Amino acid sequence: MNQLFAIALGGSFGAVFRFLVSSGISQWLGREFPYGTLVVNILGSFLLGLLTEALIVQRIAIAFEYRSALLVGFIGAFTTFSTFSLETLYLIEQGSVTKAVGNIFISVSACILAVWLGLLCSRALFSWSGGAISWNGHTIPYALIIINTIGAFLIGFTVAVLLNKTALPEPSSATLMVVVIGTYLILSGLYIILFLIEQGHSFSNQMNFLLAAFTGNTVICLLMTWLGFVAGKII
Repeated sequence: MNQLFAIALGGSFGAVFRFLVSSGISQWLGREFPYGTLVVNILGSFLLGLLTEALIVQRIAIAFEYRSALLVGFIGAFTTFSTFSLETLYLIEQGSVTKAVGNIFISVSACILAVWLGLLCSRALFSWSGGAISWNGHTIPYALIIINTIGAFLIGFTVAVLLNKTALPEPSSATLMVVVIGTYLILSGLYIILFLIEQGHSFSNQMNFLLAAFTGNTVICLLMTWLGFVAGKII
């Protein structure tokens, strides 16, 4: 039941974020071609490849529901094969066979490439010392922190593009930014703590270190979110 709840929770965030990203991209680039669906599928494929190594191959036993919420719930709801299929069929019915073939080729090849690049990045990070180093008796999960910063940059970039290219009301814009970024900061920091606990760090005896790790991850991710936001505003 906990796993089902986690998947439902992650799926709800993923579906809402997909709607916002897809709608924003479509408003920006137009609806003559299904750019919105293409972007969410490519982005979701990259994140799936990146997170698979961290959340499954380098798995943490006590974070099973958390993995399900992200990989099955959020990314599963964020990406969409059915919408891709429907939009491709619409292009064929409208006589835009070239666009339909292009959509099929670009979507399949780009998504496979994105998954592969995500896996390569993640595997490279975990190839040295298992993704963590020991310092002064503490474990520093550098690989997870870097993966978190990549996600933070992508979120900041995506939110900035949406706010810059769409006509969302200011309350909706503020809600989007606070909810998405706040949720990501909490979940990414939680996984750092779960990883450290799995490595033998006691929450009761080493609370200061765990809180410092959570705070450090939050600060770094906030910085990368801001950099992504700046980059997105330039486009």
